Amino acid sequence: MKRGTLLVVSGSSGVGKSTVIAQVLKERPELYFSVSFTTRAPREGEVHGVNYYFVTREDFEERIARGEFLEYAEYVGNYYGTSMEVIREKLDKGVDVLLDIEVQGAAKVREKLPEAVTLFLIPPSFEELSRRLHARGTDSEEKIAQRLETARREAKEIVHYDYVVVNDTVDNAAREVLAILTAAGCRMERRIHLIDKESDSL
Repeated sequence: MKRGTLLVVSGSSGVGKSTVIAQVLKERPELYFSVSFTTRAPREGEVHGVNYYFVTREDFEERIARGEFLEYAEYVGNYYGTSMEVIREKLDKGVDVLLDIEVQGAAKVREKLPEAVTLFLIPPSFEELSRRLHARGTDSEEKIAQRLETARREAKEIVHYDYVVVNDTVDNAAREVLAILTAAGCRMERRIHLIDKESDSL
């Protein structure tokens, strides 16, 4: 049976990951979007169990102690983590999985699941990223400055990713993400089972 593809999407805060991912899921509804656990407070419009599982810091740390996470990391003062059990179950069933995680988490996923396909979403420029963060209207100037500094540090990690997608428009970025998923599904190791079957019938 074909094993699912694990696509890891990273990108700096404010780059538009959620919007691009929503478009990708609209085009590929069979794709499983892994809902992460986080200790940060929900933003307006976010729903528990849909955008994130919002938990207390104490609850999160108990889950760490039980070894429940494929990866977890602390980002801008909050924990984020991905359930190991759910991801393995989906991949084993042949379901493609999309993870939205930051660079620390992506590095841990590469260690544990080296077959994962990794993608970094970038803005057209840092000036545009700053504009988007200000337009969002959810953070103070101090927090925005912190996010921009984090984005500059994260940019140095892009060399470890398989693909880079520029979010100039949501449609263009989503189209490229879908193309990467298609290409990943055509890799030899993903289709070797088809070759084996054909060889057996000769």
